[in-house]
Amino acid sequence: MPSTTQTIEAHFSHFQRLLALEAEAEKEIAIREAQRNVSSEAEASGTLLHTLVIREEDSGFGGRSILTLGKRNQNLSLPWTRLNVGTPILMYEERSNSKKEDLQSWRGIVTRLHRDTIQIAIDTWLDSESEAPTFRLEKAGDEISRQRMRQAMEVASAARNSRLADLRDILLGLSPACYQTTSYFAPFNNGLNPSQVEAVRFALSAEDLAILHGPPGTGKTTTLVELIRQLVHRGQRVLAVAPSHMGVDNLLEQLLASGEKALRLGHPARVLPGNRSVSLDEQVENHPEMKLVQKLMREARQLYGQADRYTRAKPEPGSRKELRMEAKQLNAEARKIERQITKRILDNAQIVCATATGLDDTMIRELHFDWCVFDEASQGIEPAVWIPLQYADRLVLAGDPYQLPPTVVSRPAAAQGLQMSMMERLIGTLEHHTSRLLTVQYRMHQDIMAFSGNEFYGGRLTADGSVAQHLLRDLPGLCEEIITETVLEFVDTAGASYDEKVDPNGESRFNEQEAQLVVRKVNALLDTGLSSSQLAVISPYGAQVRLLRSLLPDPLLEIDSVDGFQGREKEAVIVSLVRSNPENEIGFLEDIRRMNVAMTRARRKLIVIGDSATITIHPFYQRMVTYFEAAGAYRSVWEEY
Repeated sequence: MPSTTQTIEAHFSHFQRLLALEAEAEKEIAIREAQRNVSSEAEASGTLLHTLVIREEDSGFGGRSILTLGKRNQNLSLPWTRLNVGTPILMYEERSNSKKEDLQSWRGIVTRLHRDTIQIAIDTWLDSESEAPTFRLEKAGDEISRQRMRQAMEVASAARNSRLADLRDILLGLSPACYQTTSYFAPFNNGLNPSQVEAVRFALSAEDLAILHGPPGTGKTTTLVELIRQLVHRGQRVLAVAPSHMGVDNLLEQLLASGEKALRLGHPARVLPGNRSVSLDEQVENHPEMKLVQKLMREARQLYGQADRYTRAKPEPGSRKELRMEAKQLNAEARKIERQITKRILDNAQIVCATATGLDDTMIRELHFDWCVFDEASQGIEPAVWIPLQYADRLVLAGDPYQLPPTVVSRPAAAQGLQMSMMERLIGTLEHHTSRLLTVQYRMHQDIMAFSGNEFYGGRLTADGSVAQHLLRDLPGLCEEIITETVLEFVDTAGASYDEKVDPNGESRFNEQEAQLVVRKVNALLDTGLSSSQLAVISPYGAQVRLLRSLLPDPLLEIDSVDGFQGREKEAVIVSLVRSNPENEIGFLEDIRRMNVAMTRARRKLIVIGDSATITIHPFYQRMVTYFEAAGAYRSVWEEY
């Protein structure tokens, strides 16, 4: 039987290998993209922009250089690009007859995008020897995040006689989690239901670990805000994290709305505009002492400009080097003052919000938190959880392992466990007393809720009275018709030759006839007076999403993949399943969590379109079709004509 040390080492070695597989898979994808970009149509894929010149240069927090780039001909617009605000990029200085690996490069983030310019922030000073350099921007992998995960696991594996070692042993099942008896507490939010109150009480009792399981629409974020407020008003410090910037900002917005003060870490380009006033960057930028920093940075830029400026008179030997050296010294002094300001702001923050992989050890290594609250924990891979655990004494994991798992591009890594979140693993291995389930949902009509509630949550969910019976016809301005008075509809395309097709790249599926049926259903709903903004169309397949967007170009109508719509809701939702083939192949529809997400986005009306002859090869979809039949909501496609 392996020793405790061997068990620990084996666990982390396994995840280090899986991260390596994921890195290799991302590299292969990048190579394929690069091969597509070799032709004269290099920018057509949208993953790069080339032959750019610097139009403007400025400085930002942390010594970043803010560069605005565009084509040399200022009358030219930039081509269509996938490089959006927040996209990590690599910037290369282009030189003829030079291999890519020999080119000087800088890592950065896209901060702004206009018709003819793109603005980026790079972490170092741009220093080029060329007189008139041109640059190329390429979408980059997030190697920094992966390195942080690797380092955090190394630290956790090596921990001895420390709080991190205690938490690690509990999370690996080597020691039990402990709880204290917690008496009644007075909620700040009087609207909490009993299961939410119990979840907060339970988390407050945790000495080590608490898991809060929040099914769709059950107010998980509301519950976490109450928990954080209780902790803060007990004088404790909280590190609130999530896998995505959107998840962090959603939690932060509710914290701010409740009157709490919080500090948001993360690149400004990745922070929602409404939250930027509490971001570390803006807090530092608006600090009174930053006027001196800005003065030093301006002087440094002027010296760099003098060093690079060509004059008719030959400069004194070494004068350019001296100017650059003086500029670097001024820059270093500015950075020192900036770091001091940053430290004071961080030291005074009682709630710090960030993505788990966005935590920079060089910035927060001296900070200590009583709690780490990890929201959307079921959407993050396990290695990411070990990053914030380096700084906290207790851990709260909140999420829903029955919705979509973390995104993993390496199939071998996913199959070997990288796609299983720590939350999912712990719910499957630890005793029931480590978690609490939120049981009242505030989104869906009870008939929309019931199927997923029985399939995934043991029939323990109930619909709050405010939503249990609501219908489309109850919305102002809508007609009273059958489509607005009924809640569910399954349109069965079996036998109608609605055959799926493979898209030209062979990476997705689409179904033209089914898409046309979706268009008719969309128009029928809009004809009742429903606004485009109250309706969404969801499909598991990207090719179908693209086809539907071309058929339904209304900018207010959201058409997206299941993955893109997780965490969202609309009054009415149409789901296009796409798969229809004689082999009864359903592809990644086999991951029924995807269907759980798709079916729980609708508040008042859910329409599912699919081929029962294909999908019911899987027992889950057989039960789903049976549920629609029992509810009187089954329709054959022939009834649509």
